[in-house]
Amino acid sequence: MKNYDVLVVGAGLIGSSIALELASQNLQVALLDRQQPGREASWAAAGMLSPGPDAPEALPLVPLAKESLRLYPDFVSSIEEASGYRVAFVREGALEIFHDSDGAAKRDRLLAEYAELGLIGAVISPEAARASEPALNPSVNAIAWLPGEATVDPRQLLEAAIAAAKNSGVAILTSQSVTSVLSESGVSIVVANGQKISAGNVVIAAGSFCGSIGQDTARGAIGMARYAPTHPVRGQMIAMRSKKVKLKKVLRSGHGYIVPRTDGRIIAGSTLENVGFNRETTPEGLRKILDAAIALAPGLADAEIVETWAGLRPGTPDHLPIIGPTDVPGLLIATGHYRNGILLAPATAKLIRDWIVEGKTSFSAEEFSPLRFSTANSQAATTKSLPAAS
Repeated sequence: MKNYDVLVVGAGLIGSSIALELASQNLQVALLDRQQPGREASWAAAGMLSPGPDAPEALPLVPLAKESLRLYPDFVSSIEEASGYRVAFVREGALEIFHDSDGAAKRDRLLAEYAELGLIGAVISPEAARASEPALNPSVNAIAWLPGEATVDPRQLLEAAIAAAKNSGVAILTSQSVTSVLSESGVSIVVANGQKISAGNVVIAAGSFCGSIGQDTARGAIGMARYAPTHPVRGQMIAMRSKKVKLKKVLRSGHGYIVPRTDGRIIAGSTLENVGFNRETTPEGLRKILDAAIALAPGLADAEIVETWAGLRPGTPDHLPIIGPTDVPGLLIATGHYRNGILLAPATAKLIRDWIVEGKTSFSAEEFSPLRFSTANSQAATTKSLPAAS
């Protein structure tokens, strides 16, 4: 039975970044994936790096998001150096557009919240916004300028991260369908394709598929749904090319976004759909994306559509990521990043490295602990078993 210091299950950007970070500590690491690496949520992402909360439940995520964005320049540089690849990482900021009649009030509330969270944002006049981005809809009057945001090409980054991990000595094990994780005499054992692979530590970073690992608990498998109850949330996407529209910044509204790529493509998204593991695109979903994109930049109405696709984001019950050690020695979780997997990869990798190498981390990540779900389930079961008050 092959033995490693660490097994990382899931070779998306989260898993690849963790494997690379651990390899830098001279650990023997294997990175497993059920198919070719990086063909799930990371590959499908738009690549916006925005630390601001996109919903009230995302507020606890902001400190981690800010830290991860701070790490990003060095993160990309180290991956480029280790892989020999170039990655398109651009810091041009974003324009948040408010279409409604009360758009100015909504913009001001957003900027007030950003100020409280230590994020940079400012009012920008329509004239100044259109001078910067001439394709912007001329009917828009309420706009927030968010200069701290950035973008990255996720497919380039993912390809480079996997190559960097391989160049750093990580064993890349493809077509390895992990069915269970066992703990025997303090050693973690992953069962993939019926074969056992052992390690001192196992990191489950399998995105939407985490909850399906270890369902056969009768054979001693550790049920991952206890720690990582992830579910897939489909997001449809469109890539376009336009002779009229040339963007530098992200344009975003409450209905959708458009993200420029350095090769001239414009990425438009996205939908949020609970349809299980269905990756198909739909006319309705694509129409909503196109409507939102054209409302931001009307010149896209006759753009060429060069690609459509859908990815499965790993959602969680409380919409927060699941990062950290479990109560099983040597078993850690890094999943559930939902819409922020690309942004949070650098910080997540460092957190997992610290827990494995140092046994602790200086960054407060208690809110993301995998134990919050098993604790909640235990409390619910206890409450359910209590006798009724007389």
